[in-house]
Amino acid sequence: MAQGASVDSAEVAKFEAIADEWWDPNGKFRPLHMLNPCRLGYAVDQIAAQHGRDPAARRPFEGLSILDIGCGGGLLAEPMARLGARVTGVDPAERNIPVARIHAARMELDIDYRVSTAEALVEAGESFDAVLNMEVVEHVPDPQAYLDACSALVKPGGIMICSTINRNPKSYMMAIVGAEQVMRWLPRGTHDWRKFITPDELFDMIGKSGLTPVDRKGFQFNPLTWSWRVSERDLSVNYVTAAVRPAVA
Repeated sequence: MAQGASVDSAEVAKFEAIADEWWDPNGKFRPLHMLNPCRLGYAVDQIAAQHGRDPAARRPFEGLSILDIGCGGGLLAEPMARLGARVTGVDPAERNIPVARIHAARMELDIDYRVSTAEALVEAGESFDAVLNMEVVEHVPDPQAYLDACSALVKPGGIMICSTINRNPKSYMMAIVGAEQVMRWLPRGTHDWRKFITPDELFDMIGKSGLTPVDRKGFQFNPLTWSWRVSERDLSVNYVTAAVRPAVA
């Protein structure tokens, strides 16, 4: 298990216990499989806009380096590689990385997967055109220290996409009671509501980390169509942000 100031060993152990289910759309990670098209679409649009790329092109991210921090089994890393990016996927949970590597090999995708942390990458002097920081910040012991490390990995002119869960009574009912206790989409105890972060809190922490927040949207679930969509207004449960590092003049 990789170590770092932002790594909570108990949180990492939760995901190691279910690592074999990453690519089962009906398994423990079903909520992420359902959400993935929505969060991928947002990330692609934001990265394309920041780097002047056409998202409708066949390989719009050719030449760009993208880091997926907390990559799990590679649900976001793989489509980014298909879009032409040089992708690095990092996760502190050792059991996640072999699962990600095996699946990428089956898909004939070249992705640099590592058991590591954001802090280790900073110490190594690495940086990326885009950092995907999705559904991780609510699992770390020190969100500000974690975001400081992630932000340091963004090149000048680069962008970080960060998604998490709001903290309010509705998010408790949806993410804890609904997803874990009623629907049983996730094992009980996957999330700690006290670690959820409001959009204003996240924007403030990202700003303190040295990036400039430029956008935030909600991910809204429709139980009638059983699908997610990006919402301009409803950030009450799942939401996503974009922040940039100004280019060097």
